[in-house]
Amino acid sequence: ARRGWPGAPYSMLVPSDEVTINYRHGLPVITLTLPSRTERCQFAVKPMMTTVGAFLQDVQKEDKGIERLEVFTTDGSKVSGAALMEVLLMNDFKLVINDTTYSVSPPVKDKLSSEHATEMEDIKSLVHRLFVALHLEDHQIRKERELLQKVDHLKEELLPLEQMKARITGSADAKTSRLLWVGLALMSTQGGALAWLTWWVYSWDIMEPVTYFITYGSAMAFYAYFVLTKQDYIYPDAKDRQFLHYFYRKSKTQHFNVERYNKLKDDLAEAEESLKRLRQPLHLRLPIQEINNKD
Repeated sequence: ARRGWPGAPYSMLVPSDEVTINYRHGLPVITLTLPSRTERCQFAVKPMMTTVGAFLQDVQKEDKGIERLEVFTTDGSKVSGAALMEVLLMNDFKLVINDTTYSVSPPVKDKLSSEHATEMEDIKSLVHRLFVALHLEDHQIRKERELLQKVDHLKEELLPLEQMKARITGSADAKTSRLLWVGLALMSTQGGALAWLTWWVYSWDIMEPVTYFITYGSAMAFYAYFVLTKQDYIYPDAKDRQFLHYFYRKSKTQHFNVERYNKLKDDLAEAEESLKRLRQPLHLRLPIQEINNKD
């Protein structure tokens, strides 16, 4: 029995030949003894694609009696399941199956020369480019069709909302215009009344204090507007504010969902922008006839 091993306390150290690693056709084959059936089993792994976690899962699938299966380095550090088998097989390690610890010494594999490694990297890059060239256009066409369907669906949902919004906008704009004309009429009436009182009824000595208080009252009204709205009384801003007031009040009575409308408009703009970006490489690489058919 062996103590002090952090991954498997009080476990028995089995000779290293119980877990062997041999290379066949360039791939490592790990041979180990399954505890439940006490029989040897071989596992072929792809070092550059298989992770340690995937290898351990394959072993547990083969023997359901394995309750504990872990990998540690020789200094007692646990190996992450996300680590590649290629990294694990570079050095000696320990495999813990239930309460048994196996010392594993991978065989030394002839390292590729730098020229051979560079050639392999070039081949991998070429394969990747070929895969992209063969499948990218199909992916783009499929994605474009999905975006077109999404755009059509959003436009169908927006159509009744756009019609309702147009009616509400027209009504709010008409009320705002009427309010502006009413304000102009009141100001004209006020000016005419002051002129009539000044030249026909009273004199300027009597009307001067009246005009002063009217001016002071107007200044107070403008200041009250700033206190309530935190904005200066600028005619275009005031007009827009009154328009929004009428618009939201009319929307509430007409049950027009402004938030849903804005959400659909944002989604439509995003989908159209994605479609525009997607069509740029399509116009460069696809035949004109196929592009025209999709348009």
